[in-house]
Amino acid sequence: MNTAEEKAREIKLVIFDIDGVLTNGGLQFDNEGREYKTFSSLDGLGIRMLLESGIEVAVITGRQSNLVNHRMRDLGVRLIYQGYRDKRPAFKKLLAKTGLAENQIAYMGDDLPDLPVMSRTGLALTVQNGHEFVKQQADWISATTGGSGAVREATDFILRSQGLLDDLQTGYLR
Repeated sequence: MNTAEEKAREIKLVIFDIDGVLTNGGLQFDNEGREYKTFSSLDGLGIRMLLESGIEVAVITGRQSNLVNHRMRDLGVRLIYQGYRDKRPAFKKLLAKTGLAENQIAYMGDDLPDLPVMSRTGLALTVQNGHEFVKQQADWISATTGGSGAVREATDFILRSQGLLDDLQTGYLR
């Protein structure tokens, strides 16, 4: 059986859930029904570092939000799948679009709807405050909660496993 670090070395695509992973999972609405989400800048830089390293990034979420489109485009994420309460069809589209094998893909989710895809990928990641059953299925669990740098921990873990993190970090000293 491969360790999480060994699995991370094979990753070419990382898929993230939104609510509870890239956000804290809280749903905020104003009186007119407009939705608000808070994203961590730490997570954003982690996503950019994956992309700079040639590791593709996608999001699959059950909800539909212009905020997600805006934030993901700002980060350079092109593979955005929204409105997929059942995430398997979006995953199937990603497999066809990228031509990657399941073991080359990581998925980070926090709750039961993430499991059908998470269980098929090469590396299953979750957040510290994820559902207990999801944590039992995961290869790796962040020390921080969703929306508070958990994604950055995951991106650092993958980049470190592939021997890419040190150069990316020290590049900021130049």
